[in-house]
Amino acid sequence: MITFIISVLKIVGLLGFLIFIHEGGHFIVAKLCKVKVNEFAIGFGPTILKKQGKETKYALRLIPLGGFVSMEGEEEASDEEGSFSKASIPKRIAIVVAGALVNIIFAIILYFILGIIFGIQSTGDLQKSINFAFEKTGTFVGSTFEGIGKLFTGQIGIDQMTGPVGISGIVAQSSGVFEFFNLLAIISLSLGITNLLPIPALDGGKILILIIEAIRRKPLKQETEVKIQLVGFVFLITLAIFITYKDIVKLM
Repeated sequence: MITFIISVLKIVGLLGFLIFIHEGGHFIVAKLCKVKVNEFAIGFGPTILKKQGKETKYALRLIPLGGFVSMEGEEEASDEEGSFSKASIPKRIAIVVAGALVNIIFAIILYFILGIIFGIQSTGDLQKSINFAFEKTGTFVGSTFEGIGKLFTGQIGIDQMTGPVGISGIVAQSSGVFEFFNLLAIISLSLGITNLLPIPALDGGKILILIIEAIRRKPLKQETEVKIQLVGFVFLITLAIFITYKDIVKLM
C-alpha cells in the first residue's frame, strides 16, 4: 500500500511539475507582453483550490492531466486593455511557443546536471556536460520526428504510442536518481515537442493559424478558427481515449 501511494505521488508530482512549468512559460511571457491573464490553472474539471490575485485567478483543479492559461481575448475578440487578440502577432507567437520552449530548456538543463553528476565529476570539464545535454536532446528530437514520420507512413501503428497511463507505469517502475531524472527530461521533451506539432488545439496549431494571419494580413473568421480548433480537439480526445485504452490493456 505504501509503495502504491509513493508511486502515485511520484507520478502526480512529476506530471504536475512539468505541466506547471509549461503553463508558467505561457503565463510569464503573457505578463511580459502586457496581456491580461484571467486564470492560471493546473488540472481540469472542478476547482479544488483557488486564489484571486489582483488580475489573475490561480486555481488547482481535480484532474491533474493538463492545465491552461486563460487570457483576455484569446477565445474571442476583445477590445479590453491587455487583450490577447489586440497584441501583435510576434507577441502572440511568443506567448504560445513559450510553454513548449520552457519544457525543452528544462530538459536540456536536466541533461546538463546529469552530465555533471554522473559523467565528469572527476574532470570538472563543463563543456563535456554541455555537449552531453545538447547531444541527448538532439538525439531525442531526431528520434521523435523519425517516429512521427513512420507513424504517418504506416511503418508503426498508433497502438505503439504511449499516453499518460503508460507513462505512469514507467515512472512507477523507475528507481535511482539518474533513471528518474533521465525519464523526467524525456517526458519534458516529449511534452514540448508534441505541443509544437501543427495540430489544431495544440500550441503548434495556434502558431500555424497566427502565421496564416500574418501572411493574409488579417485574422481568420472567428467561426472558421473555432471549427478548426474543435476538429483538432475532437481528434486529440479520440486519440487520447484510444491510447489510454491500449495502455490499460498492456498493464493488465
